[in-house]
Amino acid sequence: MIENTGSPRPRKGLEHKTIASAVASELRKRIVSGTFAGGFPLRQDMLANEFGISRVPLREALVLLESEGLVEIYPHRGAVVSTISVEEIREVFELRALLEPRLLAISAPLLIAEDYSYLREVAARYVEAKRTGNIGGCAELNTAFHLGLYRHAGQKKTLSIVKGLLQDSERHTRLQLSFGRDIAIGDEVRILSLCAAGRYVEACEAMEEHIKTAVATLIDSLSGVQQTG
Repeated sequence: MIENTGSPRPRKGLEHKTIASAVASELRKRIVSGTFAGGFPLRQDMLANEFGISRVPLREALVLLESEGLVEIYPHRGAVVSTISVEEIREVFELRALLEPRLLAISAPLLIAEDYSYLREVAARYVEAKRTGNIGGCAELNTAFHLGLYRHAGQKKTLSIVKGLLQDSERHTRLQLSFGRDIAIGDEVRILSLCAAGRYVEACEAMEEHIKTAVATLIDSLSGVQQTG
């Protein structure tokens, strides 16, 4: 249930948007983590009761998630979690392969010692998360690593698109890791080393190849599951 902090009540429209954002965030976590799998029905009456809210902000939350491609809403049937299709996966990773090297080319020459220290720490935490089987942690750290590389790009619109693509990829990354397939943190450490050595063109080429290899591995994993299922 969403708590009442005792602060002055905002206007009704603003209150609904604030609650809807909080509910969307929680539902997003459940979908990305796989707690709510593709095709899972999102019963509005049950969810409204769980969160202790009316259906108005809940519907707003579902519409927001639909705009992100995580939920599908059908008239007279309600909402369900979107299924992951091979076509969707290809599209997401193809866009990443186009945009991320571009951001890296701009940001890499501007990375400083503190950035490299942070990125090496993220990589080390990823290795530890993988060792302990923390799939959710691995996916989040992978996203943090990529965004850390692009932090100085200054391309707000492109970065916003890439953040959305990385959010979509987090769901795919968790799925990939659940199949026991690594997402090659070694590639990313190599990319970081190339940046540190000033070999920016090679780093961008390695990033593009890394993303293409990741999607090929994921699709191969999905194909294997479909054949055995």
